[in-house]
Amino acid sequence: MMKFLVAPNAFKGTLSGKEAAELISATLKRERPGDDLFVQPVADGGDGTCELLIESLGLEKIRCGSLNAIGQPILGFFGWDKVHQRAFLDVSTCTGLGILKDEQKNPWLASSFGTGILIQKAIQLGAKELVLGLGGSASIDLATGILMSFGFRFLDKSGREIPAFSPGLLDDCKHIQAPIGRSKVKFTCLCDVRNPFFGESGAVRVYGLQKGLEKNHQPDFELAVNSIFQLMLKKSQKSWRDQAGFGAAGGIAMGLDLFFQTEIKFGADYFFDQVKMASQIEKVDWVITGEGRFDAQSNQGKACFELLQLTRSKGKKIAIITSGDEANAFDFDLVMKLPSLDFTAPNLKEKAHENLHELVCATIRSGRFD
Repeated sequence: MMKFLVAPNAFKGTLSGKEAAELISATLKRERPGDDLFVQPVADGGDGTCELLIESLGLEKIRCGSLNAIGQPILGFFGWDKVHQRAFLDVSTCTGLGILKDEQKNPWLASSFGTGILIQKAIQLGAKELVLGLGGSASIDLATGILMSFGFRFLDKSGREIPAFSPGLLDDCKHIQAPIGRSKVKFTCLCDVRNPFFGESGAVRVYGLQKGLEKNHQPDFELAVNSIFQLMLKKSQKSWRDQAGFGAAGGIAMGLDLFFQTEIKFGADYFFDQVKMASQIEKVDWVITGEGRFDAQSNQGKACFELLQLTRSKGKKIAIITSGDEANAFDFDLVMKLPSLDFTAPNLKEKAHENLHELVCATIRSGRFD
């Protein structure tokens, strides 16, 4: 009898980590009914990390009305840990790129204000710490929207307030008013990328296109964000240096760091610590993980790579389910290769389910886990 821990990351564009874990574990139960199964999908700061933490930790899910990245009504939620006075929320829940249509993507307009609404609701409940999952955001607003929810006011040259979701905010802001009696709340920001905010590998040049910024508009946008950043830096009166992770979520951690106690944590380590992944690995023979495409970037803090290191340190075996051949260059005991998908196909998700099920079945029947 074998003991398995099923711990996949999300298969981007097709299956969430939870969906993949359920499918893999259901297939294992049917094919190997005598084995023990443990299920813990994983995340690393990408889209949906805090939602998965909420489920894994059994936290109360608080729902409240909010606004999406372009100001449309949306129902948001966060996880509430009353014991530690800590709230968990993903930026993508309200300010997510995935909930916008292609024609709605516009970083000149997009704001994190809706995320700020959730943050204020959590603070009203008594939150002293906000854990933010930074993956999947639609904005490059340096947290100006969140700051507005705390009472920061962004003014034009005539002293008139510029409201959230104003296309001219970045260009037109000439003054910032900070609220009196600023909140002492702490932010812990989880991310899966190490990009700084400025420069060739920064938020605008690397992520601008996917958020709707045309390439020929990048220089103008960089000038605009630098202008408002300088105002924020002057208002905060803090010493500052660009750092890894500030490029995530359009500079949210960077903007918050200027005015609040803020810590960036690379999501896999934080996630594994919260769900006690090390102790889960110790009680099994095999770990089965996976993601859509394990590649050369995956060793920069992605969940599957970090899980490989942790599993190896415990002397256990690990299999990965992924497309492509790059995982063969790493120290996995078994690489289970998925066939390529047509991401334009109308039955994309159904085909992804089918491919995953068939691959797991074939691997089990081949005796690779015996």
